[in-house]
Amino acid sequence: MSASKSHLPGALAHLPLPIIGSPLFIISNPKLVIAQCIAGVVGSMPALNARPAEQLEEWLKEITETLAAYNAANPDKPAAPFAINQIVHKSNDRLQHDMAMCVKYKVPIIITSLGAVEEINMAAHSYGGVVLHDIINNKHAHKAIEKGADGLIAVAAGAGGHAGVKSPFALIQEIRQWFKGPLALSGSIATGGAVLAAQAMGADFAYIGSAFIATEEARAADAYKQAIVDCNSDDIVYSNLFTGVHGNYLAPSIRNAGMDPANLPVSDPSAMNFGGDKSKAWKDIWGCGQGIGAIDKVQSTADFVAQLKREYLEAKTKLCSN
Repeated sequence: MSASKSHLPGALAHLPLPIIGSPLFIISNPKLVIAQCIAGVVGSMPALNARPAEQLEEWLKEITETLAAYNAANPDKPAAPFAINQIVHKSNDRLQHDMAMCVKYKVPIIITSLGAVEEINMAAHSYGGVVLHDIINNKHAHKAIEKGADGLIAVAAGAGGHAGVKSPFALIQEIRQWFKGPLALSGSIATGGAVLAAQAMGADFAYIGSAFIATEEARAADAYKQAIVDCNSDDIVYSNLFTGVHGNYLAPSIRNAGMDPANLPVSDPSAMNFGGDKSKAWKDIWGCGQGIGAIDKVQSTADFVAQLKREYLEAKTKLCSN
């Protein structure tokens, strides 16, 4: 049942479930991260969700102390480790500050995005942390490992947020031709059966994001959560307008902002800006992946993870009986 494998380093070696909750911009917070970890999946959040920058230390202290207390009280069923996502882009003026906080609190897993930088990897390795870098193609995967990342997150077609266009089959099999280390797959995974499918393809972990938006602990508007329940893959729009990087978004939120989802202009990629304290012009545009057709209700994180576990075991049993 656990994701214990000899090639997995440190914090990734003995996960209760082979699932990593992806960092959700604005939405992930300590409440959700803690609930994910206690339920048995890696919980994560973007460092930039803590605003102002000083709040990040408060959040890291809350997460580490709460999980430590839980583990002390539950030695036979410890929580999964947590991860912090760092946007490694030149416009992120908080990167050095935020990484220093991660080093101070010895964050078990660092997820890097939009740039592979050796110094960030070295900082995480200084205390035994593990670095996973998200990529959308094989070329970027090579660069990430060359720069010192420990593992990869293959962001395939259909993933929420900044998604690629490659089929998960193509992406995973190309990476596995040369890389044997930790590998997670992102892209429309919202059921336990899909988690098993990711492993069957060669990934070690499923990387699940959009489905966690429709949980009670997520810091999302009720209308956002309900849209996850009500919509399906037909309601997802792929555009680079909102951040300069192509990503998947919910069409109803685009309409609510007064735009036509079918006729969005193309953004200049050079306009990308992930400055830590800059206001977001598109804060009401809801990022979301294509896997939400499987989400039919808002529920607690514990209940959703229990559902994933049940479906995962049922899928394994079904395959083994064939």
